[in-house]
Amino acid sequence: MTPLPVVPMPDVEKVVIDYLQPPRLPAGTVVAAEWPPNLEARLAGGVVAVSLGPGGGSRIKAVTADRGVDIDILAATKKQALGLAATVSAHLLAAQGTTQPGARIYDVEETSLVWLPYRPSAETDPIPRYVLVMSLVVRPA
Repeated sequence: MTPLPVVPMPDVEKVVIDYLQPPRLPAGTVVAAEWPPNLEARLAGGVVAVSLGPGGGSRIKAVTADRGVDIDILAATKKQALGLAATVSAHLLAAQGTTQPGARIYDVEETSLVWLPYRPSAETDPIPRYVLVMSLVVRPA
């Protein structure tokens, strides 16, 4: 039996972060792998923090990978956070069938969108937050 080739799959976090940078998202939106320092000061423009989610695996061994992505979306108001979440989802769904630096994106699905305010402490107001979960089927470009 011939062994399968060694094919490292794309860094989906990086692909999504690079794809969502302004001008796709509004100017002033922070798109990164972690919440930025001085979070409260960044809420007016919105914060989109992308991280690899649970699950995944191979669709076709050594050819494609199924990757879940958790996206924290924080903003100054709940309405702004929801609008930003809808924009992020729409742009990622539109990425289906495209080739981005480092990855071909074959399939994109929105798995869930959950309202989950971040409460840093009892003395501070909650920060409006949605968690958007997307699934992407990718392969190296």
